[in-house]
Amino acid sequence: MQNPGIFKEPSKNLVIAAFAAVYLIWGSTYIGILLAIKTIPPFIMAGIRFFASGIILYMWCLAKGEKTPGISSVSKNALSGTLMLFFGTTSLIWVEQFLPSGLCAIVVAAVPLWFVILDKKNWSINFSDKFIIIGLLVGFVGIMLLFSGKSSVDLQNKASQLTAFIVLIISGVLWAIGSLYSKYTITSGSTLMKGSIQMIAAGVCGFITALIAGEYHGFHLQQVSAQSWEAVVYLVFMGSIVGYTAYIWLLDVRPPSLVGTYAYVNPVVAVFLGWLFVGETITMRQCGALLIVLIGVLLVNFSKYKK
Repeated sequence: MQNPGIFKEPSKNLVIAAFAAVYLIWGSTYIGILLAIKTIPPFIMAGIRFFASGIILYMWCLAKGEKTPGISSVSKNALSGTLMLFFGTTSLIWVEQFLPSGLCAIVVAAVPLWFVILDKKNWSINFSDKFIIIGLLVGFVGIMLLFSGKSSVDLQNKASQLTAFIVLIISGVLWAIGSLYSKYTITSGSTLMKGSIQMIAAGVCGFITALIAGEYHGFHLQQVSAQSWEAVVYLVFMGSIVGYTAYIWLLDVRPPSLVGTYAYVNPVVAVFLGWLFVGETITMRQCGALLIVLIGVLLVNFSKYKK
């Protein structure tokens, strides 16, 4: 986190570009994940994605002359990366084996609500600003409308689906906790260095979990399709290196409740990309939901716009 005494307001264009990366690129990763896990087990895929991304960023930082932070900063960043990228994103990858992507998107869309509830330092602001509360609720209603009728699942009679549903809820909470920890914990190093450590930690956790889950048994790289490799490359460079570093930078310069609105826009982007690349039909209900989601995001930002 930056020192408040030397903090300078970042360029508006840079902030807009970072939000565009988090909103649009992360929305496209739904398709990327779907294609990647077709021939790669989920934990192995997550390990490859995050470890490769982290190593690339780390080597880039070293090439630019940046030094590796001390053990305290490394451990703190490793913890936040494990919470966000392993318990958050990797859990979502695993859950999509059992639950429809629409239902997953609805639950993930609750992340901004977790930010508001868990961000104790901003309680006085969040719970006194009616536009933030209304915007978050409106956005969540939009997501529910967007996927209504597409996400039926028997949570009562199928233990695996019920377990996955609970894991998905917990993963959203842990993502929010990890994000807040990253924002409020002072560590040394640039945004890229911090991101590299976080991703390496998540990648290691993915590989270890794959071993425990027995994913290496019978798995061979030769069985991975070219399409899955292409998806992994996209997830490494766009989803992680570009999207994730933009996210952790935004946490430094904007309120968590505002940054968390990505969870509303990502599923909308995923729906349109599904129509564009997979031929999914877009209904009037989905168009109406898109409008509601954008209104929700607008309301969350309303106080900022007034200033």
